[in-house]
Amino acid sequence: MTSLESRKSVLERTTRETSISLSINLDGLGQSTVSTGNGMLDHLISQISRHGLIDITLNAKGDVDVGWHHLVEDTAICLGRALREAMGDGKGIHRMGHAFVPLDESLALVAVDLSGRGYAEIDCGLQNQMVETLPGEMVSHFLESFALEAKINLHAKILTGQ
Repeated sequence: MTSLESRKSVLERTTRETSISLSINLDGLGQSTVSTGNGMLDHLISQISRHGLIDITLNAKGDVDVGWHHLVEDTAICLGRALREAMGDGKGIHRMGHAFVPLDESLALVAVDLSGRGYAEIDCGLQNQMVETLPGEMVSHFLESFALEAKINLHAKILTGQ
């Protein structure tokens, strides 16, 4: 159980495909040091840190010569586990929240329930597209894997734009 004074988590995960070390602080300033070998994935995680005011230090390496799947999935698993661990009993945390998020020509809706039951409904419209250097499917897969491991209910949908 994590108290309000210590809402932090440190994790390491090593598999045949990946090696990941991660620390998070839910009561941070939104500072991050992220290194996954993929600039877009680094940016995605850094934005979670920045806008969530969560300090994240992440170093992830993997067999990216065969694609991004293993690294993306294992990174999301670690981040989800760390979030769940750092939230502890959830005291002082609002269980549900939502936001409409505009960025340039796009508008997204995101809703979350820290229910303890992992589920994700992700509709980003990125199938068969590249987001910089990351296949669009991997963005959805990251969010799904993160939600399942964090045991949160996450809905994300691009309403307009791309």
